[in-house]
Amino acid sequence: MTTHQESIIDQFTLQAIPFTLLYAHSNQESLDLLVEMADVSDRDTVLDVACGSGIVACAFAKVADRVTGIDITPAMLEQASVLAEQKGLKNLSWQQGYIEKLPFPDESFSIVMSRYAFHHFLQPDVVMSEMMRVCRRGGRVLIADVALPQEKVEAYDRLEKLRDPSHTHALTLEEFSQLFANTNLQNVSWKFYKVELELEQQLAASFPNLGDKERIRQIFREDIGIDNLGIGAHYQGNAIHYAVPIAAIVGEKIL
Repeated sequence: MTTHQESIIDQFTLQAIPFTLLYAHSNQESLDLLVEMADVSDRDTVLDVACGSGIVACAFAKVADRVTGIDITPAMLEQASVLAEQKGLKNLSWQQGYIEKLPFPDESFSIVMSRYAFHHFLQPDVVMSEMMRVCRRGGRVLIADVALPQEKVEAYDRLEKLRDPSHTHALTLEEFSQLFANTNLQNVSWKFYKVELELEQQLAASFPNLGDKERIRQIFREDIGIDNLGIGAHYQGNAIHYAVPIAAIVGEKIL
């Protein structure tokens, strides 16, 4: 039986290049928002948890003193290294490893962040605890990921597990609130934005099980005008478009 970690590696080995090329993942406005929320300066050392192909790490590296990205998938880290080289950034390093037990000493970083990854975690509370552990006192922890109303999550999870078998669960706003409340992070603030996607472009960058692409298309077609999925599927011409709601949450580690 394939483990969840093996499923992630399988999926993101296939997705490494198309994921990086999707415009929605490198939208400058959303990257600038995260940099602003984290209040990054040239004194900061940053850890990007589940860094993928390094898009966010590179955005932070333009401002921070040093950025480290950690991910489980070697192919993603290869793309991250290529991206950093293309951008002429020298203050980054990449490490393969498990995010449930981060291979860093306590209080190693002044900013610890993760984008678009928590919906892949079997134990988000464990990951959050590790992010807190390696964050310095006075530092900041930032998460950005899909966040849906409770009544939309079940349908969205079913869809995403078809599109990406490594998906586990999209946290609700209430679950994110509880996750941050359990950490004793202070001065917590929220921002919201949407990731605009076109279905066929997203499917071209996805690797669902054989035969599931047409099932996914049918689910989208049936949800237009109903929005059980919470992503506002609609037609633009003959193409199906939708917008995934993202919550970005940051808090300060005081104790």
